[in-house]
Amino acid sequence: MEGGHVAKITKFPIVQEFLKNVGGEYATGLIKICETKNDGVTDEELAKKLKLKVTEVRAILNRLHYRGIAVYTKTKNTRTGWYNYAWGIKSGRVIELLLAEQKEVIEKLETSQSFEKTYSYFSCKKNCTAVPFEIAAEYQFKCPECNGTMDAVNSEERAKKLAKQIIGLKKEMGEMQKIV
Repeated sequence: MEGGHVAKITKFPIVQEFLKNVGGEYATGLIKICETKNDGVTDEELAKKLKLKVTEVRAILNRLHYRGIAVYTKTKNTRTGWYNYAWGIKSGRVIELLLAEQKEVIEKLETSQSFEKTYSYFSCKKNCTAVPFEIAAEYQFKCPECNGTMDAVNSEERAKKLAKQIIGLKKEMGEMQKIV
């Protein structure tokens, strides 16, 4: 079982959000518990510590296992004939998945930023949707969502916001890469 860095990676809000999306509300807590034991934790122990039903814990573990985050060792109890599962976490896999996901987000933001520099965008006062000039013209400069009048948007301002978001994500990714 891997462990080691899990306590460090769970401090990042982006990691907590990622784990919540992958494994549910209790995924981060479950991972923190697994990290404290080098030899693995049973689903029964996890259920007790998280105050959940064993079936709920198994569902979380299965979602994490499907993504390669949770791993288990299986041993047979010779007295009962039942199998025991001890669960651990591959913290490197959490970082690997998250970095891949963040890379995609950054690429989309960079594409959006490029479009902001190239096209004129229009939006209504409610900011329902910002669309390029060509699409706004097709809608006769009426918002397709609220029917409000669409006016030109400050694309330079939007491009700056996107740049700031990209820089923040890259910085956070850099910090996570140092951990692995």
